[in-house]
Amino acid sequence: MEIVLLGTGAALPTRQRWPSATALIRPGEILLFDCGEGAQIQFQQAQLKPGKLSKIFISHFHGDHFYGLIGLLTSLQMQSREKPLHLYGPHGLNAYLEFMKKLSHFTFGFKIMVQEVRNLSEKKVWEFENYRVTARPLHHRITSLGFRLEESPKSGRFLVGKAESLGIPEGPLRGKLQKGETVVLPNGTKVEPSQVLGPERPGKKVAICLDTKPCANAIHLAKDADVLIHDGSFDDSKRDWAETTGHSTVVQAAEIAREAGAKQLVLTHISARYKEEDEPELLEQAQRVFPNTILGHDLERIAIES
Repeated sequence: MEIVLLGTGAALPTRQRWPSATALIRPGEILLFDCGEGAQIQFQQAQLKPGKLSKIFISHFHGDHFYGLIGLLTSLQMQSREKPLHLYGPHGLNAYLEFMKKLSHFTFGFKIMVQEVRNLSEKKVWEFENYRVTARPLHHRITSLGFRLEESPKSGRFLVGKAESLGIPEGPLRGKLQKGETVVLPNGTKVEPSQVLGPERPGKKVAICLDTKPCANAIHLAKDADVLIHDGSFDDSKRDWAETTGHSTVVQAAEIAREAGAKQLVLTHISARYKEEDEPELLEQAQRVFPNTILGHDLERIAIES
């Protein structure tokens, strides 16, 4: 699994930071979380394949998180996309798409399937093959969703030494055991997968919490996450302004990561008021609380090893 930060800015696009968009690359597909202006250009800059885009999750309807959606969809149409695309987000997402299609007299040659979160008092879980995505409401000025992607547990690593000691030849039999199937050797011996597989491995977990004040649901989403991508709009001297605007400081984001037991924190949604020379101070403030923190930059790639 790999994360690609396509847009790490807040509100205003700048030369250094485009509006919010985060790609998550899984085997055979790309998931996009938020779709700020110019997302399709950032796809090109990151050398991502638009044809692998399978799902888009929109957190809320502030422009820097969804103004790029129509542009991306029409670009996919111009590229002759045929594969269906799934969209997820707050109530109103489908109405917005229908309005834009009607206004611009534009139709799509591929199917767009929209699922909206209507009951914001509870979490929403979407189940997919080998992983699930959970949405929970965050604490912003308008309805805003945070997301957690959690892979299903993986089978243990294949123990080659054990296989050799049991006389299992290289080839299809080993492959079946790795898939959890019982096999019978040429000499009639039955071998169970548990005899040659190590302990089951937990799936990877990624949480994305933009835009939000510190809140309990952010901690729920980030619980034991391998990576937490969190709103870090301001330095900690701006706590009052963060409270007023419904955002978090870098220190508050670090406190969420620490309380949730996350392994790594990625700060994003950085206010345009901060220039390159301000970044070391932002990062230092967060790292005092949560050492394994990085300050995200556009087109940065973060690998999550299996």
